[in-house]
Formats: sequence, structure tokens, C-alpha cells
Amino acid sequence: MISVEAFDLLATTVLLLNPAGEVVVANAAAEDMFGRSRRHLIGQPAALLFERDSALEQSIRQACSGEVADCRQFAMTRRATEAVEVAVTSIALVQKPWAALLEVKDIEQRVLVDRSLRLVEEVETQHELLRNLAHEVKNPLGGLRGAAQLLESELPDPALIEYTRVIISEADRLQALVDRLAAPQRMPVQWQSVNIHEICERVCALVRAEFREVAILRDYDASMPELRADPARLMQALLNVVRNAAQMLTQQPGATRSPHITIKTRIARQVLLRHKQHRMAAVVSVIDNGPGVPHTLQERIFHPLVTGRDGGTGLGLSLAQDFVQQHGGVIEFDSQPGHTEFRLMLPLEPI
Repeated sequence: MISVEAFDLLATTVLLLNPAGEVVVANAAAEDMFGRSRRHLIGQPAALLFERDSALEQSIRQACSGEVADCRQFAMTRRATEAVEVAVTSIALVQKPWAALLEVKDIEQRVLVDRSLRLVEEVETQHELLRNLAHEVKNPLGGLRGAAQLLESELPDPALIEYTRVIISEADRLQALVDRLAAPQRMPVQWQSVNIHEICERVCALVRAEFREVAILRDYDASMPELRADPARLMQALLNVVRNAAQMLTQQPGATRSPHITIKTRIARQVLLRHKQHRMAAVVSVIDNGPGVPHTLQERIFHPLVTGRDGGTGLGLSLAQDFVQQHGGVIEFDSQPGHTEFRLMLPLEPI
């Protein structure tokens, strides 16, 4: 027989019901789904956890009485003040200590997971392509720079040296760009025990010094444990995301009233990150009240060399995603005018 504790390993919400349709067992994911502790869920009529739906009530009743084997339907539940659409499967149990099982899946979360997995695959493909391109470009660049230096030493007219120096300067600039494209995979990750709030505070100090007109707010979960990470890469990833938000807020002066960024930390449970289930994950959210990510860029925002800013290189968010993926995590985002949220999601278990 499956132990009750085994249900806590599932990302899906599971409720076990008695013949009266009351909750007798709720797994860890159920606490996140309904925003209540297990103590408050147990003893509740399962139908009351959802918005009034006679069809759902009938399905739960029939499953508890053994009249139907299983039934899948959609319903609405409330999480804090927000209505959330979920998929509910009512399953009758035979010769078990419980009368029925309810499986509840957050439809929006499923969409986000699918989008994250697709994003990871796309970004990995893009980076592999760019690393190969960088390798092919480096040798010609070195030859171009060397030839320009030799030409400079042979030029009879000093006024012509200006042109060779332009060639050398541009070759150096392209070399630096190529190095940045290839850099993320060069050095191994330096795993250490990291306090995420120390990282957040350092990033806040740096961004506040650079963007004095942007207010930086903090909303930390003090119970967040330390995690295993490379502090330098994690700090760079978070700094890139926060700086990107600050640049979007300030690129059009006066466009955003009272520009501000909120850095929020929370713990998420039963999270699927990069095809692997984690019991807990650290979520660092960067929320701004700027114009939002243009709709035309939202599917490509983490791709290298894609940018929505004048003068942007398109590498900041791409490198941030790369660094977080090296930690077994992923960066997700939601954006609309006035509210953009980037979430750095990192596993809390040792990797």
C-alpha cells in the first residue's frame, strides 16, 4: 500500500476523501493550491474547496459512493483573492482506507511549466549555436587584428594610422562580444552555501547607486534557508535581471510615474524544474511597474542578441538564464504594462 507520506512527493494536489466527501488526507501540494494548512483542509467537505458547481459536487458524491470509477472536469477555486481555474479528477477507490481520491491540477501552472521546458530547450540550442559561431569567429578576428597592427607599423603617413586603429578597436570589441557569448560554460560552477538575501542586498546596493531615480523595495521571506549555488554567477544573474528592469523604467524619462522595483523571495513546494521534481525551490521575483516587455519580444526575450532597448546588447537576460539553468533552475516571467515580474526559480535541495 502507498504510504500517505508518498503523496507529498507529488507536484499534483491530492485529496483523499471519506464516504461523506470530507478530506481526510491532503498532500503538501494541496496547501499551496488552496492556500491553507493541512490542519484546516482536513475535515472540510471537498466540494466547498471550489466555487459552487453542481456537476462537480455530483462527481465527488458519486466517486465517494463508488457509482463512477473516475470523472475529469474543470472547476474554479480561490487562492487568496484570486480565482484560479483547475482540472479536477474524481477517482473512486476500492478496498482502500479512503472512499475517493481527488487530483487537482492548476491549469495555469501546467502552461507555465510547459513554457519553461520549451524555453530551456530553445535557449540551450541558441547558446550552442552561438558558442560554435564564437569559436569560428575568433581565429579570423585574431588574424584581422594582427594584420592591422602590421599595417600600422608600415604606414608612411601617420594620418593613416587612425584607420588601422579603428580596425583594431572594432576587432577588440568583437572579440569581447565573442568572449561573452562563450563565457558561461568555460568555468565550472563553484558550489557554496549561499544566503540568497545577502545576494539580494548586494544587488540592491549596486542598482540603487546606478539608478537613483528608481525606488528599490524588498519583500523577503525570512524563513528562506541557505541554498547551494555559485554566489558570483547567482549575483550576476539577479543583477542582470534587476538592471534590465531599471533600464526599462528609465529609458523614457517621465514615462513611468514613481518608478520602482520590488525584489521578493518566497519558497515554492513541489516544483518541476528542467524535467526534475523538487520538494522545495527558492523563488526570487523582480517586479517593476514599467512599460512591460513588448509582445513581439516575449517569446524570444531570453534569446542571445535579442533586446527591446536602444543600445542594448541582448546578452544580459540571456546570460542570466544561462547562469540559473546551470544551477538546475529557470527564469520565468509575466509581463503587461505597469506590472512585469521575472522569477528566478532555484532548487533548494543540494544538486
